[in-house]
Amino acid sequence: MTDALPRVQTTEAARALVEALRARHGAILFYQSHGCCAGSAPMCFTERELALGPGDRLLGRLDGAPDGVPVYASEAQCDYLAGLAMTLDVAPGDSGSFGLEDGSGQHFVVHFRLWTDEEVARLAPIEWALPGRGAP
Repeated sequence: MTDALPRVQTTEAARALVEALRARHGAILFYQSHGCCAGSAPMCFTERELALGPGDRLLGRLDGAPDGVPVYASEAQCDYLAGLAMTLDVAPGDSGSFGLEDGSGQHFVVHFRLWTDEEVARLAPIEWALPGRGAP
């Protein structure tokens, strides 16, 4: 079998902003929100700023790299996103969100598309965010 297909890809612009934020803040993560204040938006935090709960899942790591920045979402959001390819990108302007990128003149956005039938068979699994949590 070939390597698993990462669920979260990044554009060159997103990789550049991620690296700048990592250099400035250390270990970071993304949480894909699903409504309320920021709409459905990728939120970037330091690892110390966001406490994950028992219902959170690891959707993937940026570009599938083992040491890549983790992307989390709630279990319900992961169920919804399981059928969609996710590409992290940036857009000009501040979002006014709580994300680390606010004030940089850019903000993170995501683009979605449906997986092809061929891709579905190769997808990386969605994992529980907290260690020791088994499948329901």
